[in-house]
Amino acid sequence: MKRRTFLAGLAAVPVAGCGLSGTSSTTTGGTGQVTGEITFQTWSLKPKYTDYVNGVVDAFQKQHQGTSVKWVDQPADGYLAKVMADASAGSLPDVINVPPDLSFPLAKAGQLVNLDESLKDAKPEYLGNAWQAFEIPGKGGCYGFPWYLNTGPIFYNKALFSQAGLDPDKPPTNFKELEEQALKLAAKKIAILGQTPSIADFGLYGVKLFDNDKFTFNEPKGVEFVESYKRMYDAGALIPEALTQNYTGAGAKFMAQQTALNPGSAYDLGKFKTDAPSLYANIGISTPITNTGSANMFLHGVSVPKSSKNQATALAFGRFVTNAENQVKFAKLASIFPSTSKGGDDPYFTTEDGTDEARVRVAAAKQLKTAVNYTPVQFSDQMREALLQQLADAMLGKKSPKQALNDAVAECNRLLK
Repeated sequence: MKRRTFLAGLAAVPVAGCGLSGTSSTTTGGTGQVTGEITFQTWSLKPKYTDYVNGVVDAFQKQHQGTSVKWVDQPADGYLAKVMADASAGSLPDVINVPPDLSFPLAKAGQLVNLDESLKDAKPEYLGNAWQAFEIPGKGGCYGFPWYLNTGPIFYNKALFSQAGLDPDKPPTNFKELEEQALKLAAKKIAILGQTPSIADFGLYGVKLFDNDKFTFNEPKGVEFVESYKRMYDAGALIPEALTQNYTGAGAKFMAQQTALNPGSAYDLGKFKTDAPSLYANIGISTPITNTGSANMFLHGVSVPKSSKNQATALAFGRFVTNAENQVKFAKLASIFPSTSKGGDDPYFTTEDGTDEARVRVAAAKQLKTAVNYTPVQFSDQMREALLQQLADAMLGKKSPKQALNDAVAECNRLLK
């Protein structure tokens, strides 16, 4: 799953009352009174979640008389560029919706409030792994309230597995099994995958991605990982389009039953049922492929810039938006999970009702408690493109896996500086 697919906004991405008691935001831990006007900026939540966000804003204003929250929603296209332009101009909104990799350059430049200093009692309200995702390595402190999370299962086509003589009830659970089964599928002219690995896949394999202020995924285990993909590619286990820069058709290939396996979310089951009923009839659901025992986690958060002229209210609102009650309500509307320590205890995330959708949702909620945001916060879109290009060269035999990774790491470290 390409991370930006999730991060580009819930309207584009796939786990969609609660009675759950959230933490009161009357205590901010910061200085100043919770009053006055602030601006809250989100990333592509209109129009699908307009009523929800307006409800949260109204509830906050009712709880804190004298406050006024102006909600601004920006489209997915150009969001990152707009945030950086606003940061350069010193005109960031009071509360801003960001993923960890966007919070990193802002925090590194000293533009975001350190929540560990301003709200010392907030950390226990959130899952430790989600809070950690917004900590800045080498700088200390957390620079974003974790908001919505996602992870997902592996979907596979049982019929294609059976055609290759594989047990349709025993899909791969680690990367050794992935290669073994991929080669057996390829022998029957069946591709298993529609994409080359992301930086998070290196983390799932067990590669050390970043250490001592530099990228290190060209270590021997990283080379070993790329060599495995090279063998699969040479055998025909990856579709040729997987090497195309910014290729986004892996999901469509899986739905067309042209690949045998694809990561996804609970949202996809409904899509399969509606748009690909023949696939749905043969769909298998498995846990993420990992050598570490921990799944990958995608997440968004909200940060408060230091430039806010009303930090007390901005901090109170950021905490309110991301409290357990509001997060659970949001998760029941969208294909996401709450990042609060209590949110996952809601029966919606712990109780199956006999449907595949609930089974996937409950399994994903459980795995999120130990999931890891493997993508380093320092890893930018430019670095992602550099890695993809080097992987393509390795797959095509233009470079050895070792040389390709050495070149990718060199470019990523150059961009980091």
